[in-house]
Amino acid sequence: MVSVVIPTYNRGWILREAIESVLSQDFKDFELIVVDDGSTDNTSDILSEYGDRIRVLFQRNSGVSAARNTGIKKGAGTYIAFLDSDDLWLPKKLSKQVDFFIKTPGARVCQTEEIWIRDGIRVNPKKKHKKSSGMFFNESLHLCLVSPSAVMIHRSIFDQIGLFDETLPACEDYDLWLRILSCCPVYLIDDPLIVKRGGHQDQLSRIPGLDRFRIRAIEKILNSPRLQEDQARAAASVLSEKSILYAKGCLKRGRLDEYRRYRMLASRYAPLFQGAGIKPSV
Repeated sequence: MVSVVIPTYNRGWILREAIESVLSQDFKDFELIVVDDGSTDNTSDILSEYGDRIRVLFQRNSGVSAARNTGIKKGAGTYIAFLDSDDLWLPKKLSKQVDFFIKTPGARVCQTEEIWIRDGIRVNPKKKHKKSSGMFFNESLHLCLVSPSAVMIHRSIFDQIGLFDETLPACEDYDLWLRILSCCPVYLIDDPLIVKRGGHQDQLSRIPGLDRFRIRAIEKILNSPRLQEDQARAAASVLSEKSILYAKGCLKRGRLDEYRRYRMLASRYAPLFQGAGIKPSV
């Protein structure tokens, strides 16, 4: 019923814990696909220990989006669930999500609450990170409110909105959630069923200037035919806000060409929301 996809790259130091957390699920109708994105550490040795309990796909290093897409395309499940190789699932994660779909006809995407660990210490998410349930496209423009490791998605969604954008080196999940939320609700299961671990050096969230990838994602969806009028106005407002902030950072660092480009980008989309009386918060 479920294809579980773990993309991994040089995470031999932590990968085994992620795999074991999937194999320990109380729901057993799943396949576990680990996509090794060209690792050069001991990842292949670890994967070989599991034999036919997991399905291993190897590819040349192409990034996390390409790795997840490979797993989606090769998977046989009706539902797709992702697990980042530095995160963990609690034992009832799959069973509670499958039960939710059985009891909620028409639902195609759901996620769970999560436990945050930073540098080995449990931390509480800030108020702005509070997860919503339903159609929360506008709220998701500001920051990512869906976690890859927490989500389960009906395969038909990818036929409708496409796969992960392999041209984005980061914020690829932000881009996908915007496309999903433009047309489909994402429901929340209140139970914390994943452990999200952070603070290590190889996290994509450490890449500087992440907002430029979010700006790209918003501009892309604005240029698609999928947004309703109110969604387009909200997207244009946030794009302008983020572009202005990013431009200020470029100016401060003497990157004048970038500064001019992002100021022009902010100006280009201003007419979409100014007529509705909306102003960026900067």
